[in-house]
Amino acid sequence: MPEVRESWGIENETPEEFAEMVYGVKFEFMSGSPGYVGNIFILQGDTLTGDSSFVLLRHKGVLTLAD
Repeated sequence: MPEVRESWGIENETPEEFAEMVYGVKFEFMSGSPGYVGNIFILQGDTLTGDSSFVLLRHKGVLTLAD
């Protein structure tokens, strides 16, 4: 995703190289009704800078940034 690449300054890094500079978790999420059901990914850099984590949602096969 362009927003993730820009935030970490990624240009030609492989997924393995990116994994060395970020922590990530995946949740099979189901919120209260009405709400979101699906995969949620949270990405946090390996340094706590005060910047917010990225929250990504996958819905119908499309990965997007959460608002």
